[in-house]
Amino acid sequence: MKTAVNGLNSELLDTPALPAGAAEELAGPPHLPAPVSRQERISSVDTLRGVALLGILAMNITSFGLPPWAYQVPLSTPLPVFSGPHWRVNTITWFLRWILAEGKMRALFSMLFGAGAILLTARAEARGAAERAADIFTRRNMWLMVFGFLHCYLIWYGDILYFYGLMGLLFLYPMRKLRAKTLFWSAAVVLVLNGVVWTGILLGGPYSARAKAAAADKLYHEGKPLTQEQQGDIVAWHDLQERYRPPQKKIDADMKAMHSGYLAAQLHNAKDAFDSETSETYYGFGDVLGFMLLGMGLYRNGFLTGKLSNKTYGITAALALGVCWPLLFFCCCHFDQITTMLWMGGPYDIGRFTGALGNAAVVLLVWKNGLMPWLTRRFAAVGQMALSNYLLTSTSCKILFVWCPPHWYGRLEYYQLYFVMAGVWAVNLIWSPIWLRHFQFGPVEWVWRSLTYWRRQPMRLEPATV
Repeated sequence: MKTAVNGLNSELLDTPALPAGAAEELAGPPHLPAPVSRQERISSVDTLRGVALLGILAMNITSFGLPPWAYQVPLSTPLPVFSGPHWRVNTITWFLRWILAEGKMRALFSMLFGAGAILLTARAEARGAAERAADIFTRRNMWLMVFGFLHCYLIWYGDILYFYGLMGLLFLYPMRKLRAKTLFWSAAVVLVLNGVVWTGILLGGPYSARAKAAAADKLYHEGKPLTQEQQGDIVAWHDLQERYRPPQKKIDADMKAMHSGYLAAQLHNAKDAFDSETSETYYGFGDVLGFMLLGMGLYRNGFLTGKLSNKTYGITAALALGVCWPLLFFCCCHFDQITTMLWMGGPYDIGRFTGALGNAAVVLLVWKNGLMPWLTRRFAAVGQMALSNYLLTSTSCKILFVWCPPHWYGRLEYYQLYFVMAGVWAVNLIWSPIWLRHFQFGPVEWVWRSLTYWRRQPMRLEPATV
């Protein structure tokens, strides 16, 4: 259990110059930084990463199989979700998605990426190669941004790699030496600010637009003349409704484009991809930076490396999930589009924080006590190949849903999307350990590391290592 595997970030090597349980990305003799070897990794972090990566698909699967406007509340979809013969199982599935996974797995993945900022540079700095560490850290994140840019435009508009690389370049390196307490306070400030801003956007946007339109509509039905501004309020509300609940004509056009092959589908989603990498950059900032800082703090206090007691993890899981699950259940129970969006958006980061922390504590309890080793080893293998598996998942889902037969986009019931998710999970869990029996890194990790260190890295395992 103490042998490690890793993916997007690197793990630990016990050296006197590093914190207890610290990992390292830069192995080898002094002043000769190189990627971490398999023996230098810790499995708890990889296991968490594998669980988080697979859990992220529980949210993303709806973006692969349904139009973009159906991600949060799927009201206008080719097949009805909350009505029709399958409304009960669809509704239960939607509730479980939001309560158990939405935002929490992405938050956990962001926490692990933040911890990697410390892991990447610690050994090089301890050995006096701080300048090389800064160079490698910069190139590593620049290449990650390139991967994210290509992934966004060529495969799927819901990319997160670009934001990870950007946040790494702008914030993580300067903050890597802060104490755990300072990191926790910094994370709290970012997350609270993010929650306040999003609540303000929702109150000043959809919620306000509905209230103004209702007031104008009341005057109209009372036979009173409307000002130009009041008429504009009704038009704005109608346009907003079409954004969240498009007419059948728009649904049909979306289906046609997404079933017309690779080029037509990518051009159809080009605006979403452009917005994702430009105007929605704030979303990347608020969404991931706070949890990256939190992850750096949780690495420093030993939480992510399994150094704390079973009692600590048990109490954390009970308290965090005891807050998360009832809160989100209440937020999902309004069955009104705008009210539901407001309740989902306002306490969103509270649910993400408690859910991610509680999920991590449960996984670490299982790992720490050696439960289900046959499964945790597979999760760890998925975690070591996180970048390869992330891109494999996107490509596989786009092939199945959009680019090629069977063209499942818009043709599956909401709950049936999760059968596809289970199949993709199975592929990740089966092929990752098989690959790692023969190779040191996942295929994309090997490319990434070779570009980062600007020399071809060894790929195959030596017979003794195997």
